Amino acid sequence: QVQLVESGGGLVQAGGSLRLSCATSGRTFSTYAMAWFRQAPGKERDFVSTIGWGSGTTYYADSVKGRFTISRDNAKNTVYLQMNFLKPEDTAVYYCAAGRVFAGRRVGEYDYWGQGTQVTVSS
Repeated sequence: QVQLVESGGGLVQAGGSLRLSCATSGRTFSTYAMAWFRQAPGKERDFVSTIGWGSGTTYYADSVKGRFTISRDNAKNTVYLQMNFLKPEDTAVYYCAAGRVFAGRRVGEYDYWGQGTQVTVSS
C-alpha cells in the first residue's frame, strides 16, 4: 500500500509560481512511476505530467509544456511539480498518483492517489 499526501497549493495571481509536493509512504517509491493530474469543477480529471522511476524521463500535457516541471527525489520519497507562468485556466484540484505503467496518461493506469490540493489562479 502506498499513501500519497499533496501539499503546496494555494491562491496565486496569473503569471506567478507554485511548487506542489507529494510525499509518499512505503519503501517502494522508486519502483513507481509518478504523475500529476488535475480536475477543474465540472470537468474530468486530466493528465498534467508524469515521471519515470529513475526520473530521467518526463512527459507533459501540451497545455503545461514549457511552464511546469516535474521532478522526484527518491531519497525523500517525494515528487514535485514546479508551476511557473500560471494562468487562470490552471485553476483546479491537483492530484498526485503512483502506478506501475510507464508514461501513463490515463487515470486508470495509476493505482494510488492522494487527496488533492487546490490551486487557484486569479486574473
